[in-house]
Amino acid sequence: MDSTRVTEHPNSHEGHQPGAAGPNAPADPRGALLRTPDPSAQGSSSTALPPQSGPLGSPAPAEARRAATGTPAGSHGTPAPSDGHGPAGTPAPAGPEHSQPSAAEPDPHRPRPVPGSIPAQSEAPAVPDRRKGQGPAPGTPMPMRRDGDRLRFVGAATRRIARGIDLDEIVMGLCRATVPTYSDAILVYLRDPLPVGDERPTGPVVLRLRRTDRIPEDRDTEGFLLPALQSEPDLGATSELCEVRPGGALAEVLRGVRPVFADAPAARAALPELIGEELTIPGGQRAILAPLRGRRRVIGAALFLRRPDRPAFEADDLLVAAQLATHSALGIDKAVLYGREAYIADELQRTMLPETLPRPTGVRLASRYLPAAETARVGGDWYDAIPLPGSRVALVVGDVMGHSMTSAAIMGQLRTTAQTLAGLDLPPQEVLHHLDEQAQRLGTDRMATCLYAVYDPVAHRITIANAGHPPPVLLHLGGRAEVLRVPPGAPIGVGGVDFEAVELDAPAGATLLLYTDGLVESRLRDVWTGIEQLREKLAATAQLTGADHSPPLEALCDEVLDMLGPGDRDDDIALLAARFDGIAPSDVAVWHLDPEETAPGKARRLARRALSRWDMEDMSDSVELLVSEVVTNAVRYASRPVSLRLLRTDVLRCEVGDDVPQLPRLRQARATDEGGRGLYLVNRLARRWGATRLSTGKVVWFELNRG
Repeated sequence: MDSTRVTEHPNSHEGHQPGAAGPNAPADPRGALLRTPDPSAQGSSSTALPPQSGPLGSPAPAEARRAATGTPAGSHGTPAPSDGHGPAGTPAPAGPEHSQPSAAEPDPHRPRPVPGSIPAQSEAPAVPDRRKGQGPAPGTPMPMRRDGDRLRFVGAATRRIARGIDLDEIVMGLCRATVPTYSDAILVYLRDPLPVGDERPTGPVVLRLRRTDRIPEDRDTEGFLLPALQSEPDLGATSELCEVRPGGALAEVLRGVRPVFADAPAARAALPELIGEELTIPGGQRAILAPLRGRRRVIGAALFLRRPDRPAFEADDLLVAAQLATHSALGIDKAVLYGREAYIADELQRTMLPETLPRPTGVRLASRYLPAAETARVGGDWYDAIPLPGSRVALVVGDVMGHSMTSAAIMGQLRTTAQTLAGLDLPPQEVLHHLDEQAQRLGTDRMATCLYAVYDPVAHRITIANAGHPPPVLLHLGGRAEVLRVPPGAPIGVGGVDFEAVELDAPAGATLLLYTDGLVESRLRDVWTGIEQLREKLAATAQLTGADHSPPLEALCDEVLDMLGPGDRDDDIALLAARFDGIAPSDVAVWHLDPEETAPGKARRLARRALSRWDMEDMSDSVELLVSEVVTNAVRYASRPVSLRLLRTDVLRCEVGDDVPQLPRLRQARATDEGGRGLYLVNRLARRWGATRLSTGKVVWFELNRG
């Protein structure tokens, strides 16, 4: 059970919530120091405020104010409005806050009244920098001497905390807002791990030191040394863990929710459990322990410290600490929820895109994906490369309309459907037709564009079908870039539209670029202008490497993305580049065998001759054995000629095709069986093997490593 889970109780400061800071409030809480006007700078004007002394937040004696302003003891200035109570319910100090000049001697430099109860502030000499460890000069006021200063500080500090969007920014905002204006040092502890939403953490409550900040230690502080804190600590090396014991003193303080002084009995017993026994906390109300409570439970604690030579905290500073702790805890809670949502969205997008691209024979691939914005990492753009039978490869790029989780989910379903259809070896136009039907089944408003291409490295040809997608760009080896003329077609999801495929040459050394419209279309340019700029960019990049060499594929993708200007990121970008290497005709051997009993022997002889021509006789034994077994299985059930093809690339690949759609299964033959050992031999001797169903039958293939 979570020992720090508490019931929401109204705090004593809820009735004193500070409003929005006035227009003169400093933007940075470090500058929220009360500046007293210099009497010498204003001559003998009676509006100059005298230097004040005394404890932090206490008014100067009335006699000192009258003596400094020249007001007789029996006279009275115009009193400031007051309800008779201070901010914590204590009686307001007697006498006016400011003495006003007489009506006979008007002061042209008199500040205009400030609305509300916040007194007007005048310029004053700069207060010494407390971060350097230097105390204020005698008579110089300390920070937040009045209630208005606290209001301005809380307003500026909460605004700074609220600017953070992630956990580290919020915690850093709390530290930077409080040091040195409010405290000399701060330690922020958070639960490890932080609970997310309504989930109930299991196990003991553990607090980890998340961040610290302090004024640099530049001079002696009466023997007291603050903990060795850093503005940018190495959390991996300096993080400290504290396990909150159920029923212990620290658990009781956290359960109470309200900030407490360190010299209070409950805090005095809880601090050693939080920070350890070796650190000494100054006495005299110079430390405040403030629990950080989120929406559901306590998620940490903040410890505010002041040095012994500084004024001690006052009762009203507990209200300030409560405000800071509340705003910080709620911000941390929201940051954790936002981080979880961003993590889920990022993982969803990552799993729906290929983790790695395949390495098919005769083609090299590279890809890029850029979300529309870092804060919206989900979208409907996708790309894919799917190996097909016969050493072919399917290249797919698509774009589902929208930038939401729904778009990403639809994209995942369409990508899975495209992979399934590619496994059936359907023509590109048929694949788009079935994708269109699938989109209509998902909903009437599920629209997407898609381009599906199949590259054959043996024939050096590519077949492309388009469904409302921007046309691909082909970069030739000599540096010429052209936009391929592909029928545009209608988007997927329209329904009742036929798709048309075209077959084009794919020369060796050429590069095909498939992309989504986020690369070429934005608010600053239309899609055709962007396509022309893309073509020019590809041609210019190819000129850098010369006419005889193609630009490196990865560098080419980076150069393409560099064409985007500052205002061109309106949509997701998916980019797929394919470099066509092809397979030379001299590295391909193809035969057709009649389904006869003599076919396996003929296949062995043909394979031996091809290996001899390629100077690969050392592989003859293993190749002849495996070819014989695969061809035997094919002619046993085939009714049409069986195809046999050998491909010599970085490996030796053998493909046997027949007109029987049933795929073979690997099984363990019994000792009395006469057959059933062919695929077992293939599985043991081949580097890889597989079987793929075609529209006209199937192909069984295997690969062997070359010498």
